[in-house]
Amino acid sequence: MALTGIQIFKLLPKTNCKECGVPTCLAFAMNLASGKAELDSCPYVSEEARAQLAEASAPPILPVQIGKGVRKFTVGGETVLYRHEKTFFNPTALAAKIKSDTTEKDLKAKLSAWNAFQYERVGLNLRPEIVAVEDAGDAKAFAQTAKTIAETSEFNLILMSQNIDAMKAAVEATRFKNPLIYAATAATVDAFGALAKENDLPLAVKADSIDALIPLTDKLVGMGLKKLVIDSGARDVKQAFEDQVAIRRAALKAGNRSLGFPTITFPCEMASNLDMETMLAAMFIAKYGAIAVLSDFKTESLFPLLLERLNIFTDPQRPMTVTEGIYEIGNPDENSPVMITTNFALTYFIVSGEVEGSKVPSWLLIKDTEGLSVMTAWAAGKFAGDDVGMFVKKSGIMDKVKKKELIIPGYAAAIVGEIEEELPGWNIIVGPREAPHLPAFLKARL
Repeated sequence: MALTGIQIFKLLPKTNCKECGVPTCLAFAMNLASGKAELDSCPYVSEEARAQLAEASAPPILPVQIGKGVRKFTVGGETVLYRHEKTFFNPTALAAKIKSDTTEKDLKAKLSAWNAFQYERVGLNLRPEIVAVEDAGDAKAFAQTAKTIAETSEFNLILMSQNIDAMKAAVEATRFKNPLIYAATAATVDAFGALAKENDLPLAVKADSIDALIPLTDKLVGMGLKKLVIDSGARDVKQAFEDQVAIRRAALKAGNRSLGFPTITFPCEMASNLDMETMLAAMFIAKYGAIAVLSDFKTESLFPLLLERLNIFTDPQRPMTVTEGIYEIGNPDENSPVMITTNFALTYFIVSGEVEGSKVPSWLLIKDTEGLSVMTAWAAGKFAGDDVGMFVKKSGIMDKVKKKELIIPGYAAAIVGEIEEELPGWNIIVGPREAPHLPAFLKARL
């Protein structure tokens, strides 16, 4: 069970050095107990105290890193049931399963197709992370397939086998990639636990129920393993959903450390087609799967899942933003049009994309509105006319253009008068309300 703030305070050096960022050790202890601080922030805590404080400083669901390289990822580390309480930290990893008896030609074709699935969205590169290799019964083929994927692609790996000899061969071939071993069961927990510990690899644990998971995770933790991922074994949709919620609640609300690990889900084993798998994966992204394994990656399935994941795992208290300033689109000159909008990332990328598509070189001013869209920022007083006018003055755009015209978003038409008062001599033009109308609007003004 996690320690209280007073219990933590008793283990601290009590120097009140302020190097942790708060004025007293008691304040630091209270922050540590509530998850608002990290133990590493205290430079003077002893090793003995550090061991005792580890539980208090760890999140209720332990983080587990899987893979290496550009697609390495962390699952777990969550602290809340609902994202509006704080935020969700580590996005659900998406995997596709492939059998080890797949021919070399088909394997290369699949990897090539899957690797091409990369999507640009609000300046981010969205893509899947994992290939799950399932043992088809031949230990040598299992190891070779896993090795090929590890050496020829950026994908990380889940090694799926109940044969300890096959798993040892696959681990030997791929441990440089830090794969997830799937899965230790009641019958194999000792052998799989020893293999994971020897190679310092993350290990999945599978049982027939949540209750059956507890003795397995307790045993593995007793062996010194903490990089665990759990699978309740449910493949019925209703039961799998209930298990995800029950595990999350047990870890967060009841402080059950035996269940305080990220979960792996298998939509590919709960549905007969990819469309239904996609719906189930969408459910698990929201509630509360850390990894979702599909039977395949297809654009029509993968893209909406990646967008859902992006939205759910964006901090609701800190909207995605771009930096305030002047953005050049298409090599503008002193006669190019000047536009302004807010720094909400989605607004910026939509507007800049439409302007770029118009082939009209333009200046785009981005005003800091704390990540709010145009209408919301205007309603909140963060895109008011006098503020916009003052920003135009200090932005430096006046040194770059001769034509004193400013195009504002159509939804902010009410601020024209205030901007004109702040920018005498400037012509304030009300642009379209919707970004898709910008290309025609700009071309008409040439």
